[in-house]
Amino acid sequence: MSSTLWTTPGQATGKAIRAAAALGGVPIELPAAYEHFVDNKKPEFLAKFAHGKIPALETADGFKLFESVAIARYIAAIAPNSGLLGQDLKESALVDQWIHLAESEVETYTGLINQLIRGIITPYNKPIHNVFAERQLRALKTLNAHLATRTFFVGERITLADVYIATIIQRAATITFDATQRAELPHLVRHSETIVNQPQVKGIYEPVTYVEKALQYVPPPKEKKEPKAAPAPAPKAEKKPKAVEKDEEEEDLVPAEPKVKNPLDDLPKSTFNLEDWKRQYSNNETRGTGGAIEWFYKNFDKDGFSVWRFDFKYNNELTQTFMSSNQIGGFFNRLEASRKYLFASAGVLGTNNDSVIAGVLILRGPDVKPVVEAAPDWESYEYKKLDLENEADKAYFEAALAWDLEIDGKKWADGKLFK
Repeated sequence: MSSTLWTTPGQATGKAIRAAAALGGVPIELPAAYEHFVDNKKPEFLAKFAHGKIPALETADGFKLFESVAIARYIAAIAPNSGLLGQDLKESALVDQWIHLAESEVETYTGLINQLIRGIITPYNKPIHNVFAERQLRALKTLNAHLATRTFFVGERITLADVYIATIIQRAATITFDATQRAELPHLVRHSETIVNQPQVKGIYEPVTYVEKALQYVPPPKEKKEPKAAPAPAPKAEKKPKAVEKDEEEEDLVPAEPKVKNPLDDLPKSTFNLEDWKRQYSNNETRGTGGAIEWFYKNFDKDGFSVWRFDFKYNNELTQTFMSSNQIGGFFNRLEASRKYLFASAGVLGTNNDSVIAGVLILRGPDVKPVVEAAPDWESYEYKKLDLENEADKAYFEAALAWDLEIDGKKWADGKLFK
């Protein structure tokens, strides 16, 4: 009996699995009817695949598997004499190496750029777009250089690396891998065309419409406001006493929208000046005699201000450390309305695919919520009030300010300030 693969016709990673099965002679079937974002949210699907992701595989004996590379490797491993995982342990390791490079450095950035230009990730940021494109191009050049003297990525036969990378390149060619790059990286183009045109897989890959120029962000059109028709001239009124004229004019005026006062402004006046602290921190060494921390302890008003630790709740979702740093920057940008009440220092601790976000806040008042709720994503972080008379809290506070904080062996990799 065949295994069942849940995917969609256009899903690139699903194509790679189907191609591996076709090349290896492994029978797989697609469900008779599958509607993405509907069927994968149903209880019966989630009972099999708890995260609700596709591709997802269920074998005839009930074995269940999700995550595309894991499924592709399983299919390749059970394919009789296919050689899709290489001829020995070393070649198998090389297959994994090339797949993971293409997945993390090409496919990841294709997806991120696509979400940026389509407005799924907001607000659009051109410098970040450029960074993504540069990192992707670097990986494309590495792949192209490797193929300059080879037909396939590993050995003399098609392996899973070839299938997977050709699929990734085919998708990139519709979004980022444009005519200029294709001219500079001809070996990648040749390789991709060779793989997707193998007789066994031609029914899986449809012809690709290559982009001439990498897709770019197009701002949405500004809403046009219909011009207001000029009011008809009012008939001349009889002259009235001046006092009455004044009353009528005042009735026609649109009252200004009342300015909402922030309740933090009603707190008792504090001896601690947050702007002075920000200048001290910027212009002096953080630690040591005469440093910013020494100034802080001499001037801090614990009745008017409070100090908080904050930690990102979803560290398991973090991947590249530079992207985690951008996550902090976005959070700080969304706190702009609280700038006069807040100072923050935060960092990414750890390495790619094994990092955490943590930091410290110095803020007006005794409670964190009135200050941080200005950011829509404030609940993505956990907050803990620090007692600076407690040695552990004090050490954390100082390390977060000095950017030498370490948590569970993870060292400070990058930092951001809100001041």
